Amino acid sequence: MSNDRREPATDADERTMLEGWLDYHRQTLAHKCAGLTDAQLRTASVAPSTLSLMGLVRHMAEVERSWFRRVLVGEDAPPIYYSDADPDGEFRLTEADTWAEAYATWQAEIDTARRHAADLALDDPSTGRHRRTGEVFSLRWILTHMIEEYARHNGHADLLRECLDGAAGE
Repeated sequence: MSNDRREPATDADERTMLEGWLDYHRQTLAHKCAGLTDAQLRTASVAPSTLSLMGLVRHMAEVERSWFRRVLVGEDAPPIYYSDADPDGEFRLTEADTWAEAYATWQAEIDTARRHAADLALDDPSTGRHRRTGEVFSLRWILTHMIEEYARHNGHADLLRECLDGAAGE
C-alpha cells in the first residue's frame, strides 16, 4: 500500500489544522481500502459482526452527510444506505454493492462537506439541529467530532485490513 497522506503543518492556524487532520483521517480510511477487491472490501470481520471496510466507507458517507448537510446547514438530506427499518443498512452488503459506488458516494459527501464549511467561521452555529437531541453545534465542534469519528473507525479499518491480507500499521 502506498501512503501519500500528509499531516498538517505543526505551526498551522487552528482552522487549517482541524481541516488538515480531518483530511488526513479521510485519506487514512481510503489508504486502508487501497488495492483490495470488492469481495475483500465486503468481507465482514468476524461473525456475527457485519463490519467491513466497504461498510465503514458507506458509514462515513452517512456521517459526513449527517453532520455537514443535516446539522451544519439544515439541509433535508435523506439517508443513503440506512432507514428507520434498517438503521445499520450501510453495513449490510450484497454482491451488488461495489467499491466504485461506495467510494464515489463517500467522496461526493466529502466534497459537499467542504463546500458547506468553507464560508463559515469555526464559532458559527449550525443552522440545523441534531436529530435526536435538538442541539446546535459550532463548526469547530463538528470538525473535532469528525476527526474523532474517523480516528475511531480507522482503528477498526486497521484490524479489518490486517485480517484480509496481513497489511498493518500506517
